[in-house]
Amino acid sequence: MPEIVASLEKIYKTYGKEDLKVKALDNVNLEIYKGDYLAVMGASGSGKSTAMNIIGCLDRPTQGVYKLNNTPIENLSDDELAEMRNQKLGFVFQQFHLLADATALENVMLPMIYAGIDLEQREKRAKNALKKVGLSERMHNRPNQLSGGQQQRVAIARAIINNPSLLLADEPTGALDSKTTEDVLDLFDKLHASGITIVLVTHEDEVANRAKKIAKFKDGKLVELKVNKI
Repeated sequence: MPEIVASLEKIYKTYGKEDLKVKALDNVNLEIYKGDYLAVMGASGSGKSTAMNIIGCLDRPTQGVYKLNNTPIENLSDDELAEMRNQKLGFVFQQFHLLADATALENVMLPMIYAGIDLEQREKRAKNALKKVGLSERMHNRPNQLSGGQQQRVAIARAIINNPSLLLADEPTGALDSKTTEDVLDLFDKLHASGITIVLVTHEDEVANRAKKIAKFKDGKLVELKVNKI
């Protein structure tokens, strides 16, 4: 039986006061296994982003149990949650979130500073990560000297730098043209083939169809979980 990296058990998430409650997640059960490549889909307001926030330890469920690496998160302090995000999770966003004044190398090194890794190791690992995403030649360039696709590659290198249990990508191709989208999805395929577990939020069928599994959300419920025939 494959190892479970993350599990949502009877997860509910509600926002607002008693008379104006919005149920963002409604009894969601989902297991993410080591080596999975899962696409999460749904219309705006379906609950997919809320689910991603809980999986990424950016939010806590109102009810239910979320476990990451078999650790329930509800009793963790904010500091412990931040450490969990830094050590166990990698994040890739639609708007790359790179530091404008830092080089590609410095941007990739950033999570390792918080992890307390010494400078020599940080540089070595960051160079390897940039090599993995095909950007060795651009490591000393700043974001404004890079194309959108190259900036997203830097963001991906930064996301994998601490060898996360789970790589979370939220609409990672939303700001890219179709050719660059294809290049970035090819990179996700390679990362997945190397053993990285990926959860990707998208509203685009062609992006979701690159994943091995698709989870569809509607009105806060997980309405379908299917294995892709690839």
